[in-house]
Amino acid sequence: MFDRKLYQAQCEGSPVWVFLSDQQRWIEQAQVMDISGGVVTLRYETDEEGELQAWQEMVRLDSVGSVMSRLSSVPRNGSGDDLPTAEDCPLEEQVSQNSPDGSGDAG
Repeated sequence: MFDRKLYQAQCEGSPVWVFLSDQQRWIEQAQVMDISGGVVTLRYETDEEGELQAWQEMVRLDSVGSVMSRLSSVPRNGSGDDLPTAEDCPLEEQVSQNSPDGSGDAG
């Protein structure tokens, strides 16, 4: 059922959050490495007691109860700074602010 969503994540290289219904646990920010014969191979990292551990786990597709992916993210700024806007991008990437009739900026 979730094989198409997992295949899409594998093709895009985007991380997924997978709920294993038979174990009642989440695998967070996993990379889908392979889908073959009813088994999906997931690679993920955990941070336990300050030690970073990398895991690769093979999971039966029928044990997958949910698959989620992140649509977007916004960085948290504790300093209260504003989010980056179009004016913050490099000049060579900015779109001209002239109006279509060539009259320039009205402000």
